[in-house]
Amino acid sequence: MKYAKVVGRVFCTRQYETLAGKRLLLIQPLDWETKEPKGGPIVAAEVVGAGASEDVIWVAAREAAVAFDDVPPIDAAVVGIVEGHQVRDFRKK
Repeated sequence: MKYAKVVGRVFCTRQYETLAGKRLLLIQPLDWETKEPKGGPIVAAEVVGAGASEDVIWVAAREAAVAFDDVPPIDAAVVGIVEGHQVRDFRKK
């Protein structure tokens, strides 16, 4: 799972039939430790009710499509809303 922030919504006038009724979000992948952007924003289908400016976890590839019952053709899906997290470097003593 990966970490991101919701930065917008995507609206389509025409889309593949199994995407009908699904919300598409624009998310900015972030580094877990620094919360700095990692790469450019991506479009992800949403299944948990995430909204504007929320921190989320998302999955990519096959795992994204499996998050839905009808297996739409997607590459990324938001599967959780992050309430908080703690990062610790276990290599340091």
